[in-house]
Amino acid sequence: MGHALCICSRGTLTIDHKRYLFIHKLGEGGFSFVDLVEGLHDGQFYALKRILCHEQQDQEEAQREADMHRLFHHPNILRLVAYCLRERGTKHEAWLLLPFFKRGTLWNEIEKLKDKGNFLTEEQIIRLLLGICRGLEAIHAKGYAHRDLKPTNILLGNEGQPVLMDLGSMNQACIHVEGSRQALALQDWAAQRCTISYRAPELFSVQSHCVIDERTDVWSLGCVLYAMMFGEGPYDMVFQKGDSVALAVQNQLSIPQSPRHSSALRQLLTSMMTVDPQQRPHIPLLLSQLEVLQPPARDEHTTHI
Repeated sequence: MGHALCICSRGTLTIDHKRYLFIHKLGEGGFSFVDLVEGLHDGQFYALKRILCHEQQDQEEAQREADMHRLFHHPNILRLVAYCLRERGTKHEAWLLLPFFKRGTLWNEIEKLKDKGNFLTEEQIIRLLLGICRGLEAIHAKGYAHRDLKPTNILLGNEGQPVLMDLGSMNQACIHVEGSRQALALQDWAAQRCTISYRAPELFSVQSHCVIDERTDVWSLGCVLYAMMFGEGPYDMVFQKGDSVALAVQNQLSIPQSPRHSSALRQLLTSMMTVDPQQRPHIPLLLSQLEVLQPPARDEHTTHI
């Protein structure tokens, strides 16, 4: 899939024998750009993620990200429309064509509300958590972990349903660390690929003989839940002030009191933010707890997130 790619005329490109019109740039990261394009065959908008590949390893990592997308056909995990590799002189660009979500990310929603002095309601939070957990459950069931869950990596669909994106940091769920060299290598990898203020404590100082499992995602999910409840991640300000996140995450999180939240939701957050990963719950247990908290189904006239 994705061998046929060319720039056909100014502002248009072809991927897998379909033509797309460049609209404008959506954003950029360190070595990647995201453009808004329109399919001339269907009139639909898409997000085109272009990854600059300076060496063979970059190409392999981009291919792996595409392969991770192809593993899943799940409503809470971003699907891959097409993938291809394009030559640019001596270098290459990997292109991932993805669905476009006009509502943006969960972080966009949190910030928009915060600007008005508002927060997500508990009902909205629980519905979002259910969708995120279902996406994580699908990832974990295939033996992988996301490893970089955060509000900017969760898109919102038209009905407010969460969709997990940016699968480039995914790796095997259960990692048996045997020796200091492997521990240091994993620690260095986490420092590069797992956002610091959402990174689980066990990834800051990896022990020489231990097992790292998918519950790193549960810690990150707790940070996401905290952001939904209070408008910012629990360690965002620690990082922004230049203090040590690595030290901060070693202590049990203090959760602010708020009349907006039930004791059940606070208890759920506390369990996710357990410093000892062996005491942290797995996703299926969290899902069963959330389904008990889930409010009754709404009718079609009720406002969505």
